[in-house]
Amino acid sequence: MFKRYSFDITTVVRNVNSLELRFQSPVLYAAQRSKAHTSYWVPPDCPPPVQKGQCHVNFIRKEQSSFSWDWGPSFPTQGIWKDVRIEAYNICHLNFFTFSPIYDNHTQGWNLEIESSFDVVSPKPISGQVIVAIPKLQTQQTYSIELQPGERIVELFVKINKNATVETWWPHGHGNQTGYNMTVLFKLDGGLSIEKSAKVYFRTVELIEESIEGSQGLSFYFKINGLPIFLKGSNWIPADSFQDRVTSDLLRLLLQSAVDANMNTLRVWGGGIYEQDEFYRLCDELGIMVWQDFMFACALYPTDQGFLDSVRTEVAHQIRRLKSHPSIIIWGGNNENEAALMMNWFNIHTSELHTYINDYVVLYVKNIRQIVLARDKTRPFIISSPTNGAESIEEGWLSANPYDKNFGDVHFYDYSNDCWNWKIFPKARFVSEYGYQSWPSFSTLEKVSSENDWSYNSEFSLHRQHHAGGNNEMLLQIGFHFKLPKNTDPLQTFKDTIYLTQVMQAQCVKIETEFYRRSRSEIVDGKGHTMGALYWQLNDIWQGPSWASLEYGGKWKMLHYFARHFFAPLLPVGFEDQDAFFIYGVSDLHSDCKATLTVRVHTWNSLEPLCSSETERFVMEAGKAVLLYKEQVPALLGRCGNCTRQSCVVSFYLSTDNQLVSPTNHHFLSSLNETVGLQKAHITANISQQGDTFVFDLETSAVAPFVWLDVGSIPGRFSDNGFLMTEKTRTILFYPWKPTSKSELEQSFHVTSLTDTY
Repeated sequence: MFKRYSFDITTVVRNVNSLELRFQSPVLYAAQRSKAHTSYWVPPDCPPPVQKGQCHVNFIRKEQSSFSWDWGPSFPTQGIWKDVRIEAYNICHLNFFTFSPIYDNHTQGWNLEIESSFDVVSPKPISGQVIVAIPKLQTQQTYSIELQPGERIVELFVKINKNATVETWWPHGHGNQTGYNMTVLFKLDGGLSIEKSAKVYFRTVELIEESIEGSQGLSFYFKINGLPIFLKGSNWIPADSFQDRVTSDLLRLLLQSAVDANMNTLRVWGGGIYEQDEFYRLCDELGIMVWQDFMFACALYPTDQGFLDSVRTEVAHQIRRLKSHPSIIIWGGNNENEAALMMNWFNIHTSELHTYINDYVVLYVKNIRQIVLARDKTRPFIISSPTNGAESIEEGWLSANPYDKNFGDVHFYDYSNDCWNWKIFPKARFVSEYGYQSWPSFSTLEKVSSENDWSYNSEFSLHRQHHAGGNNEMLLQIGFHFKLPKNTDPLQTFKDTIYLTQVMQAQCVKIETEFYRRSRSEIVDGKGHTMGALYWQLNDIWQGPSWASLEYGGKWKMLHYFARHFFAPLLPVGFEDQDAFFIYGVSDLHSDCKATLTVRVHTWNSLEPLCSSETERFVMEAGKAVLLYKEQVPALLGRCGNCTRQSCVVSFYLSTDNQLVSPTNHHFLSSLNETVGLQKAHITANISQQGDTFVFDLETSAVAPFVWLDVGSIPGRFSDNGFLMTEKTRTILFYPWKPTSKSELEQSFHVTSLTDTY
């Protein structure tokens, strides 16, 4: 599935031809390959029963998750999934064309390495010229070439004109995504002309692993164009079980939604597919950095010659296809296989471990890593994720504890401890996976279910949950801080439960992400300098419970609206420790700015703030997280008159001289099932149209937490959602993704806030 096939048909082609393709079941093929591997067991055999999947996926080079995963169904496709064509030529043919922009520190200038592969069928050598032109950079160079018969590689080295100003490509939120049009014209003997055009982007990437003052271990962060950048984003899985459904429009919708939520990074996870060209082209254009895994996940793999040969071809093909994209900033060898082996997920006997360690090194180090280093010198490669990076290499490519918080990246999941307690989260260098499940909205589920499915414990609900205990884990987390719904109408109870799973997920991931963001500049007990937060996961492959923040089809869950805030370039983060309330300021900006912090306290039973205070102006340092405010909670409440933890809520925001305002953040002083004075809010909306946008003027009778605006299946997104409403009125915009009308929106509109579930 992951490599390009090319067959020479000159000896078999006739005047009239028929082409017959025979397919074997991928499930049977995988089983046969596993059975034929008799020397030793290569685990795992099958996915857990809850996934309702197929076995031995590690024996077939195919989308690993197509045999099932804990967020998706088992649909092992078969057949041809890319274009097929016949190419005829009698002189030569350009097989592929790829390039790498390289910065020369010595000359302080940019160069371009271009590689072209030709199949020369002419019996005698062909000579000619190559003209490379990048007009905007006043660069044009001509080369003479001679192609000998056979497969030939032509390598060109282009020096970019020193007098031209090269604008670099920056990730979203850090600058422009400037690209330059380039044409490469091959003018060969016999009047043969081959022209290729491409967009060239210039940027550098470094993975910095160096010692940190006051801490054991090494840093793990990325510099783009020499600037350290905090990676904010998520993990990408295949957008559909059937790839021919994934259109350019769908990709743009999902990737634009990532950018609209202030993300700058997506990790293309190693159990899916190497995405289509359009995906990377859009990431280049939108400024989304891509952490690109090779397609190996949560399994051990065979290393027989046939398998290795196939992998080598696959890796070489994918690097060639993708390396010109500035968006890809790192290659990753696999997903979680270092951890699987060293934490012994598959219960391998100690005496046999050396066999599997040897296989691991053969596959990822002696094959994949060697190919990457030989074919792409412009970006880093790590063997696995999570990994201890340089420390794993030091320990012989596999670390005794791949989850060490002092090195590399970590994956972290904890569904049983209370997510409001930030102390359960790892103060790691980089967190590349973490998350909580929720259910998608009722309008998304309705399309694939019928009336008797609409309860939390229906066969449908259990069938779509592929993570063991997942439905109960969601209720457990909800129960820590919210009242479980008890409506006498079973359908309303189901809808309320869906809503609460989204509230819980959004709140859990918010608290965890804010912890990672405020840890960027500090070392506490040797831990910290966190420089990346990529939650699991961005998108959904079907309509079911999962960790995603975008539902199947692209509708935003509450988590995605929260991400827009917790990934904001300027953010105040509030938390408590031993009865003291702290607010950190976090900045991803490139320059310092003068700012003010405003802190307000509301009682749950009044729309008028109880008290409000503003700090002196301070300098918010660029690219830092710093403590701005500290006060004992009893003192804060005492200052605000008649206030208790249960009766009040704190909100706060940053504003700067040049009018940049952070999102308004808030901190709950008690669980929401213990609040005093919270009233049932009556919220109305007056809808009007302004150009292509719709305006929702909201009015509430009372303070309302987690206000959720829903327009059913009408595609689009709101400017904000899931918010705490502490003012009587608020204006929210709706951006439709397809034409709609005021009356259609009025008919579909529904608003929910927390007390509606009581």
